[in-house]
Amino acid sequence: MEKEQIDMLVCPVSKAALVFDEQAQELICATSGLAYPVRDGIPVMLEAEARKIDAE
Repeated sequence: MEKEQIDMLVCPVSKAALVFDEQAQELICATSGLAYPVRDGIPVMLEAEARKIDAE
């Protein structure tokens, strides 16, 4: 994904900014603790599809 695309997206739960993890192909929201998958270059911005991430 390109930076311009990522900058337009926010977490649907917290409305916070997202960070793209290229290796995992996920958009990560530190505020809500959710990682949204990116499938075939398309972000899946559904809470039901998100993975809960551990606090680091």
